[in-house]
Amino acid sequence: MNLEETLKEILEQVLIKLETDYTKISVEEDEKDVYDINIESDDPSMLIGYHGENIQALQHLLKTLVWKKAESENFNILLDVDGYRKRQEENILALAERKIEGVRKNGRPQTLPPMSPFFRRKIHMLCMSAGYDDIETVSEGDGDRRYIILKLKS
Repeated sequence: MNLEETLKEILEQVLIKLETDYTKISVEEDEKDVYDINIESDDPSMLIGYHGENIQALQHLLKTLVWKKAESENFNILLDVDGYRKRQEENILALAERKIEGVRKNGRPQTLPPMSPFFRRKIHMLCMSAGYDDIETVSEGDGDRRYIILKLKS
């Protein structure tokens, strides 16, 4: 059984144990050893939880269970429910774009709200791509309060 099948099978077992209805689970390898998993559900709010807390916990649980079964830690998973994280990522990147315009317009640093390491990394990667040579990102704060400051490179 390959890792995609193992991920799907274990997630199905977890959802059955949680007595959670779902309509479809899709698993695909996005990058090498990075698996995107989407759960389609008629009641996504229970799986997502408050500010995505349940989805984070479910992702951690799934990864731990698969590590034990696959006996490999050389993979990563990104769990999503009905495209919730994808929409969240699009919104955060759009916010970063607006803040970057502000930095370029008035030259003053702009602060983004605290966010998860996953989303901070997405913003750092955005600012390292073509067209952002003039923008620098700095992470500050601790734990759940960690945030990014966008500023012009000096």
